[in-house]
Amino acid sequence: MPNTTKILDLAYEAGAILLENGAEISRVEETMQRIAGHFGVEDDSFFVLSNGIIATGEGYARSKFIPIKGASLDRVVAVNQLSREVSEGKCSLEEVEERLKQIRAMKPKAAWEQILASAIGSAGFCIIFGGGIADCLASFIAGMLLWMYLLFVSGRLSRIVSNVTGGLLATLLCFGMYRLGLGTHLSNMIIGAIIPLIPGIPFTNGIRDLANEDYIAGTTRLLDALLSFFCIALGVALAFMLDANIFGQMLVLEGLTSDAQTSGFAVQLIAAFLGTAGFAALFGVPGKFYFDCGFCGMMGWLLYLVLSRYTAFSPAEVIFCATAFVTLIALLQSIGRKCPITVFLICGIFPLVPGAGIFWTSYHIVSNQLSDALQTGFIALKATVAIAFGILAVMELNGKGRIGKWLRNRKKTH
Repeated sequence: MPNTTKILDLAYEAGAILLENGAEISRVEETMQRIAGHFGVEDDSFFVLSNGIIATGEGYARSKFIPIKGASLDRVVAVNQLSREVSEGKCSLEEVEERLKQIRAMKPKAAWEQILASAIGSAGFCIIFGGGIADCLASFIAGMLLWMYLLFVSGRLSRIVSNVTGGLLATLLCFGMYRLGLGTHLSNMIIGAIIPLIPGIPFTNGIRDLANEDYIAGTTRLLDALLSFFCIALGVALAFMLDANIFGQMLVLEGLTSDAQTSGFAVQLIAAFLGTAGFAALFGVPGKFYFDCGFCGMMGWLLYLVLSRYTAFSPAEVIFCATAFVTLIALLQSIGRKCPITVFLICGIFPLVPGAGIFWTSYHIVSNQLSDALQTGFIALKATVAIAFGILAVMELNGKGRIGKWLRNRKKTH
């Protein structure tokens, strides 16, 4: 007779680790069912929400609240690998228990690596949004100092206060460097600096949960991402108001500019690669996948540049096509690397996330340009919807693993 309680406890622990660290709901449920079923506990029932798990089966009942927080995708990869080995019969119950303890005890990326990754990500995205070399340097410094603040200061604050103060700090740092003569395009500098705050994981997983018909979890995660966007925008707005009160007037900005030194395809693609790889480190992706993540983001940005510069597609249509392309690449990478698609998709779509929209909406509100604020906010909303439909289109095409099965069948016939 199987030890039902122990089996379900281990399945529950695996699901809890996944949910805590950025996995989508369907993966959490599938992993728990796979582990329990392999060890002979078929009468199991797992109900997973965005912030909790309920498990029942054969006289067993357990529930736990799991708050939404940051992600460590290396743990998601480790549990996914363990789940594969369990299905292949390579792990005993005792080995599963020990492996889960080891995964739970995994240390986050070193502080210096996270700080450097934030700096590189900010610099890369500053260039993507049209910044010059000096702007890139300013965003590098602001991104570095911002992550130091998030690591060593804001840990005791709520996520709301942390996002507001993070947006405020990043913007004030850019103001200071701009007024000291470092950087010429303030808007590009600020957009690059606040990018590390963008909630890529709840945003992406919320869309994927909706695609998997987990409507409660998907809506909750998207609302969480929306709240984070709002808090960042509030921090940016407060910085503009504070600067205006100190210097007597608000700085007047004239929209995004594209620096001739950095607008070429080569520089743009290098910046997209490095920026995306930087965020892979921030999300705790295993180092062996940094290149894959950078490549995914770079290819999506390449298609974005080609379509936006050489076709008559609208911005929303361009973002939809680029997102679908990124999602397809991430799917193929996940099949080839035997790794959750989340690892590549979350990082790969970052160049397409409307970070600029957050900044411009905030700026237009505090400068009393309400019609422009509505316009930029609506553009950002359309970009968000385009990203959602781009992901949904490819995930629907791959329903029940169609693409993976097709690739495996082709490999067998050749």
